[in-house]
Amino acid sequence: MTQISIGSKENAAVARGRGLLTRAECNALRGLAILGIFLHNFCHWLNPIVKENEYQYFQRNVDWFAQCAARVNELFPAHVISFFGHYGVPVFLFLSAYGLEMKYGNGQGKTPDARRVGMVPFVRYHYLKLFKMMIVGFICFTIIDAMTAGSWHYNIGQIIGQLLMINNFYDQPDRNIWPGPFWFFGLMLQLYVVYRLLLYRRHWGWTVGLMVACTGVQLLMNPEGELLNYWRYNFMGGMLPFGLGLLFARYGNKIMLVNLNFGSFLMSWVVCSFFIVSASGAFYTWVIVPALVCYASVYLIKTISTLPLSWLRDCVGFVLGWLGNVSAALFVIHPAIRKVFITVSRQGDIYTGLLLYVIASLGAAWLVMKLMRHIPNPKL
Repeated sequence: MTQISIGSKENAAVARGRGLLTRAECNALRGLAILGIFLHNFCHWLNPIVKENEYQYFQRNVDWFAQCAARVNELFPAHVISFFGHYGVPVFLFLSAYGLEMKYGNGQGKTPDARRVGMVPFVRYHYLKLFKMMIVGFICFTIIDAMTAGSWHYNIGQIIGQLLMINNFYDQPDRNIWPGPFWFFGLMLQLYVVYRLLLYRRHWGWTVGLMVACTGVQLLMNPEGELLNYWRYNFMGGMLPFGLGLLFARYGNKIMLVNLNFGSFLMSWVVCSFFIVSASGAFYTWVIVPALVCYASVYLIKTISTLPLSWLRDCVGFVLGWLGNVSAALFVIHPAIRKVFITVSRQGDIYTGLLLYVIASLGAAWLVMKLMRHIPNPKL
């Protein structure tokens, strides 16, 4: 997801990589990530459902989830999605860095070497790729938002900030970005700048240093403070999974073992999942959960791709692959669809509203994907 995922050219570069992730596996990872994100963004809007620790760490949310896990009822799937689903974002960051490094750093792609492309043309190209997606979703959302209850009243600064993708830098960004999921565009634009300016074909120490610094500083902040919220809205909060994806593209099995068999992949996924749940329960380990999620996601997809039952492997692979293909369109359109159907769930029929939301979002994403194909791509 150099768009919301690795773009088509970057997927081609990845597919020519060193046997780390195939194109189908990249698509499946994108599908898994967008599945978590768009389901999470619906469930966490519902009052009876547990809230997540995405930008700040609230112990009360951890305790709330633990209580729900101790007394499982029909709402438990929604609790799990709300609490963990947002970790699809780190998976997208991981894939974005992986695709960038395969495309530019390893000389695998057909596009010009990034060193021959100046800083400004490089950023302009990726800004326009993001803008192509964002503007379609932003127009759809503002129209539907104005026609439904609780519409947002934009000021000129918020509109300009969204169009330029700089609103993550605003004071209290969560009160200046609407729809909320569109904070991702500003985050990605910042990471493109960081990649081209600081990380491209530089010693691995630059990447590791940024990962350690950006993650470690969070430990000095108030877990519930506005400073931590601001930090994680910007590139510093996404540096850990982004850097991990870059290092994985460069060093492969030295970063993550991917030449294993089905049983080893399955066990690796189980172990990583256990550590994700455990680490989510304390602030000082919560900050590394995005990296653990990247490991778990890759091992889950590798487990699926090596399933002994071919019919099950093909079925799951098809569903996740299709979701991966529409991931960019689904990301930009789901906030508008959520605004329409959230009232059904808020009136008490939670899963009916969720089902309608899923069906409508997938249908709308397919249409938006077709529309976006008619918008010219920028040239590098």
